[in-house]
Amino acid sequence: MKIQLRELSTKEEMLARIDMMRHLYPTFTIEKYDSYLTEMIPHNYKQLAVFEGEVCLGITGFWQGYKLWSGKYIEIDNFVVHPDHRAKGIGKMMTDYIDAKAKATNCTMIVLDAFTGNFNAHRFYYNQGYVPKGFHFLKIINEEGLS
Repeated sequence: MKIQLRELSTKEEMLARIDMMRHLYPTFTIEKYDSYLTEMIPHNYKQLAVFEGEVCLGITGFWQGYKLWSGKYIEIDNFVVHPDHRAKGIGKMMTDYIDAKAKATNCTMIVLDAFTGNFNAHRFYYNQGYVPKGFHFLKIINEEGLS
C-alpha cells in the first residue's frame, strides 16, 4: 500500500489521532488534548501525519514562529512513529517534509526539543543533520499539569 503524508490543520483531524500521541503520553485524555489544541491551533500549530491507507504510522506537530536571533523558524513538537513501524524510514520522511517546508517558507532553521535521556531520538536527529545548540532550561511550576 502507498505511504502518504498529510498536513492536519483542524482540531477534528488532530483529535482523531490521539492514539498516536498516547505513545508519548499514555494517560493523555481527549479533554486535555482538545483544550491544548484549542489554544495551539490559532498560533500556527499543525500536524504532519504519515498514513498507509487509513492507518497512521507517524505524526508530529509543528509550528512557525520568529525569534530575534534567528528570524523565522519551524519548531517540531511531539514527534512519534508507531512502535510497529520504526526503522522503516517513516521518521526520515517526516523530517524531510519539514525540511522542505522550512525552505519553501524562508525559515532560517528548524528547532526541536529531545529529552536528555532519549538517546534513540538523539541518534535519529543527529543522523538527520540536527545538532544541539544549547540547553533548554525549564522550571516546573505545576507538575500535575504535565502530560
